[in-house]
Amino acid sequence: MNHDIPVPSLGPQGEVMAHAIDACVHCGFCLPACPTYSLLGDEMDSPRGRIVLMKEVLEGTLPLADAAPHLDRCLGCQGCVTACPSGVPYGELITAFRGWSEPQRRRSPIDRAKRWAILKALPAPRLFSVAARVGQYAKPLAPALPAAFRSPLDLLPEHVPAMQPSAPLTPAQGPQHGRVAFLVGCAQQALAPNFNAATLRVLARNGIEVVVPEGQGCCGAAALHTGARAEALNLVRANLRAFEPARYDAIVSNAAGCGAGLKEYPAVLHGLPDEAQAHEFSARVQDISEYLHGLLRRGELVPPLPTSRPLKVAYHDACHLAHAQRVKAAPRALLRAIPGVEVVEIPEGDLCCGSAGTYNLEQPDLAGQLGERKARHILSTSPDLIVSGNIGCHTQIQSHLRRQGSPVRVLHTVELLDLAYRGEL
Repeated sequence: MNHDIPVPSLGPQGEVMAHAIDACVHCGFCLPACPTYSLLGDEMDSPRGRIVLMKEVLEGTLPLADAAPHLDRCLGCQGCVTACPSGVPYGELITAFRGWSEPQRRRSPIDRAKRWAILKALPAPRLFSVAARVGQYAKPLAPALPAAFRSPLDLLPEHVPAMQPSAPLTPAQGPQHGRVAFLVGCAQQALAPNFNAATLRVLARNGIEVVVPEGQGCCGAAALHTGARAEALNLVRANLRAFEPARYDAIVSNAAGCGAGLKEYPAVLHGLPDEAQAHEFSARVQDISEYLHGLLRRGELVPPLPTSRPLKVAYHDACHLAHAQRVKAAPRALLRAIPGVEVVEIPEGDLCCGSAGTYNLEQPDLAGQLGERKARHILSTSPDLIVSGNIGCHTQIQSHLRRQGSPVRVLHTVELLDLAYRGEL
């Protein structure tokens, strides 16, 4: 390794960071793939520049406070990962670095309070649901509030639906062809409970028994990606205890951010006693579109009913599905399996919408610029419907469509399949 990073003193994640930094050859292929570089045009706000900053901080030649503003502006979208010819695991690097550096940060009381509220509310669906309902009453006050408090209110949907707890067991309809465990997620239980309801219906319709393991909780991605490593490790280990991978064909997630977080468990636990268990777990994790696409490829997917009229569907690639999990073909193939659906590509489709986990709460100005840009590009395709596979993208895009006066609906991939099976398209 050609560096002066004190790997042993950094703990188990030191090796992860050093490997990622060594892999970068500073070629610049990542620059056009980076949302913040496209907005700001600053080398230090690009993946290549941030790698240099992290290297210098770890080597002790640059104060963390000087690098922090640029590193905080990183969305963690991993667009640079799919653009990189050298295979730099930038996602693992930025996650590990934030976990190492956060305990050393000096944040303002308001910043600390906001981060505490985010990390307490997001993993607790019932608490988040209550907070969202209270927020709806405060929405008329939003224009008079500081940006830090205004942005969460702006993102709330017009109506916060009632939560619909998922049944512990959903039996297969007809002959059983498989058995999966399902991660129910956090925020989407409060903001879009139909995501889970539609997932259970579609899997059951295709002869798949679905188990919601008791004791599961938040995937830990929000805590991990904001540097709350100790809290994230507790959540990760709770899920490792709750799920028994050998009992299922797959562990299914219908949220791109959650699925990517589950697949990160081996890197998170690198060098720790439960790393082998994390590998066994992550090997079974699949996005709902991956799992259903497997049925489609094997000729086992129940054919959806045709639409009542031709539908132009704009598909938005969630970053943590397209870049972190490398899943792009599966959701498009499932949508095209619905007779009458035309899938249209969105200009700048690989660029993040600005949601990025908690980013649109912590960096509202940059997130707002990206959200406005994404909504504008989507509307340029004149779609009848918009489809994505992540609750964060759904919320961000729907919010910015509303601001631009568009009534076009945003659905989850599995919601559209569910409507097709029910003959409601």
